[in-house]
Amino acid sequence: MTVMDFFGCALLAFGPPLTMFTFTIAVEPIRIIILIASTFFWLISLLLSSMLWYMITPLQKYLWTGILYSVTLQEIFRYLLYTVMRKAEKGLEKVTTAHVSESRDVFAYVCGLGFGVMSGAFALVNVLADAIGPGTMGLYQGNEYFFLISAATTLCFILLHTFWGIIFFSACDEKNWFQVTWVVTSHMFVSFMTILNSYQLYAASLFTVYTVLLVNTVFAFNVAGGRVQTLLQCLIKK
Repeated sequence: MTVMDFFGCALLAFGPPLTMFTFTIAVEPIRIIILIASTFFWLISLLLSSMLWYMITPLQKYLWTGILYSVTLQEIFRYLLYTVMRKAEKGLEKVTTAHVSESRDVFAYVCGLGFGVMSGAFALVNVLADAIGPGTMGLYQGNEYFFLISAATTLCFILLHTFWGIIFFSACDEKNWFQVTWVVTSHMFVSFMTILNSYQLYAASLFTVYTVLLVNTVFAFNVAGGRVQTLLQCLIKK
């Protein structure tokens, strides 16, 4: 049973991202390189967050402080990644099959997915380690849906980071500070909403974060130049 829980939660959290990687990123080597680079930037933000956590000892008992500077550092490094990507455009154009100007949204998508996958891996790896057993579910008055909720939340954050990457990169290109503020604010908001899980308010937490995910999905679709008519035509053809 514990092995089934492990694979079920792992596939719920990482199945869709793995599919996205297989069909949209693995097809071109340069995208894989960019994905790895973006995960490195997220890891640096995690390192600095961890250092602050251990340095600011009096605030360790307040979970919200850790969320505050962790999200702030992630967004700072998202901007640094954007800056590096834009400065590397000329070099990228020599090794990619498409013009960089046509691939900006694709690169933003890849960077966002890299942020999300690395964030999800660190968020869920310890939970999956416990899920594999022996018989940990329900101990210490814990909720039997804890592992399932953790996997669903992880999937949501991976997708959110992907869409945040698209919106953020486009906003920086166009100097649209409203969109930049939206990304930072929504990231901060959903991160704080996960505190509800510590009170076992899983339904409220999941409903909130997936509602924000839906909004960001539509937002990113419009930012990337998507049109409903075009989408419907593609679906009809298939």
